[in-house]
Amino acid sequence: MLHLHHRMKEQYSRGTECVYYDVTNYYFEIDEPDELRKKGVSKEHRPNPIVQMGLFMDNTGMPIFYGLFPGNTNDCETMIPLMLEIKKSYSIGRIIVVADKVMNTSGNIAYCLNRGDGYLYSQTIRGGNKEFKNYVLSEEEYIKQKDKGYKMKSRLHLRELKVKTINGRNEKIQVKEKQVVYYSPKHDKKAKAERELVLAKARDLVNDPAKYNKATSYGAAKYVKNLQYDKKTGEIVTTKQKPIFDDEKVREEEKFDGYYAIVTSECGKTDDEIIEIYRGLWKIEESFKLTKSDLEIRPVYLSREDRIRAHFLICFLSLLIARILERRLGNKHIFSNIACSLAHASGTYIAENWYVFDYADEITEAVKENLGIDLSRKYLRLGDIRKILAHTKKASIPNNF
Repeated sequence: MLHLHHRMKEQYSRGTECVYYDVTNYYFEIDEPDELRKKGVSKEHRPNPIVQMGLFMDNTGMPIFYGLFPGNTNDCETMIPLMLEIKKSYSIGRIIVVADKVMNTSGNIAYCLNRGDGYLYSQTIRGGNKEFKNYVLSEEEYIKQKDKGYKMKSRLHLRELKVKTINGRNEKIQVKEKQVVYYSPKHDKKAKAERELVLAKARDLVNDPAKYNKATSYGAAKYVKNLQYDKKTGEIVTTKQKPIFDDEKVREEEKFDGYYAIVTSECGKTDDEIIEIYRGLWKIEESFKLTKSDLEIRPVYLSREDRIRAHFLICFLSLLIARILERRLGNKHIFSNIACSLAHASGTYIAENWYVFDYADEITEAVKENLGIDLSRKYLRLGDIRKILAHTKKASIPNNF
């Protein structure tokens, strides 16, 4: 991966001032966990053993580095080991780590600041303290955009961190950070629409709890009082206290629909710059979806740890190639569409070494224009096909890559 990083810097002028970090996991259809595949909090709410994967990405959506962790590793505990490795091996200077609220812990913030790096994380509002909630809901200081309902404000704030000293003692320190809060009517409407689906499930759960268990009631259960589960089976236990729909919980959550908060060490950046940087985090989330769908990283039919790690390395390389291909085609097409088009651009044998190609679209035309690989010829001899295949190796991979 270090070799690939150097080639990316040379060929694409990779920038690492801001790096994006996120964690996902991949399940294995096995009964018994082992040293790597352990039961943990599955992103897909499955009971299977999982492997955690942390991924660093640059600001253009290109993967930089990844690491695997046992499935029972907390998401927030994966960042520091990978940062230590990437800073040591990649000779990267100061970086600003951009991540969601899961990484927003005292330990991760202190680690970044102690090494001269920065952070830019989302901040939970519903789970925040009373003072912060009041600041978010107060109309004071908000700058509003006319006719759009969008509003934004920020402040410098002293944040108290609880960190461990070298002696293992807990110590409180204060750091200055910038808090940016913004509200979007579009996000407000979306949040309410998404919650309504969960609330419908919660009401059904109240009416007929026997239909559900701990796994199937996920999401809806937080809006229901008096739910108890059997620790072994996960089935809902019948008690004297019947399940009740929690209207107060819904009203409390609705207060903060449409509001988002970001905290950062980069106090000199404008509010717009901070929001724009954070928006790039969707690229890494989309990369995880790509690996699980188009690149078919799962299911993994391997059991030995060395082979599992080799499998994930191949998938990392595939993700990098997919992103390079998107970029070489001008970032006008997503990889799933590119893969679909190239899969259709196949030849059918006619006779005497002749093949017919009867598929073409804007993507195959883009491949011709940007990579010099002509897929537009309808009839080709086997020798011509071999020449095209040889040319693809030169056209799709940069020199010395």
